[in-house]
Amino acid sequence: MVTEAAQLDQDAKARRGFLLALGAYFLWGLLPFYMKAVAHLPLAEVISHRILWSVPIAAAVLVWAGRTADFKAVIRSPKSIAMAALTAVLISVNWGIYVWAISVDRTVETALGYYINPLVVVVVGAVMLGEKLDRLQIAAVALAAIAVTVLTIEGGKLPWVSLALALSFAAYGFFRKTLPIGPSQGFLLEVLLLSVPALCYIVYLIATGQDHFISSTAGDTALLLGCGPVTAVPLLLFAFGAKLLRLSTIGIMQYIAPTMVFLIAVLIFDEPFGTAQAVAFALIWAALAVYSWSMLASARKASGR
Repeated sequence: MVTEAAQLDQDAKARRGFLLALGAYFLWGLLPFYMKAVAHLPLAEVISHRILWSVPIAAAVLVWAGRTADFKAVIRSPKSIAMAALTAVLISVNWGIYVWAISVDRTVETALGYYINPLVVVVVGAVMLGEKLDRLQIAAVALAAIAVTVLTIEGGKLPWVSLALALSFAAYGFFRKTLPIGPSQGFLLEVLLLSVPALCYIVYLIATGQDHFISSTAGDTALLLGCGPVTAVPLLLFAFGAKLLRLSTIGIMQYIAPTMVFLIAVLIFDEPFGTAQAVAFALIWAALAVYSWSMLASARKASGR
């Protein structure tokens, strides 16, 4: 039986976890504004600075949390290094598509990509891990497939930006689970591996006078420096918050960021949003409602309620 003191401690942790995760999703929801601000800079240079300036932040948090021992252990494992290299490539692809899409006014498609990501994860689990889908999950995936079909017919091609974002992030999550360390340690390992080519590229740009870090305005320098915090801070907030929350809570909260991105794209960036997009998003929202109901029902069943 849970004592009153233990319950209060549990509730306090849940509240702290909720606030940390909320902060992460809120910052992710506002990220399009920052990506628009750096849209005039070359994509590869922006990604390189996102990687490079994330390293000191991730390292400082790891030292502060006192989690350096398991990090030292994992960097001695060639298998772990190889898996971290794979996840680092996948997250870089995801970042690159996201930054590019916002710079060319395709922010609505990024929102759609992160909306369908949970459903893609369900399909990946079924295909790669043999997980069985219940009827509600099958219905949710079917609705999402219809939405993609609507957009494909309307545009004459697959909504590749949305699909690429969803698939790359789902693949990242799938392979990331194989790393025997926590999210903050894994993030540091990934950006450390990526920092080698990123630093080489930045040095090359500076040496040839093509950079926007030293050879440009103070505003561009500040924007490139800021790429680190806007990348690392929400990821680390989420890493610490997720550990204190139930999976069902995180499952519902993950729709905060794409909803903010969607509203920013349509109401502030004034991106086109026609009938086909409205139908597709309605289908996706219906799919997510069905999926969330299934997830909550499973959580209640597991807790015996």
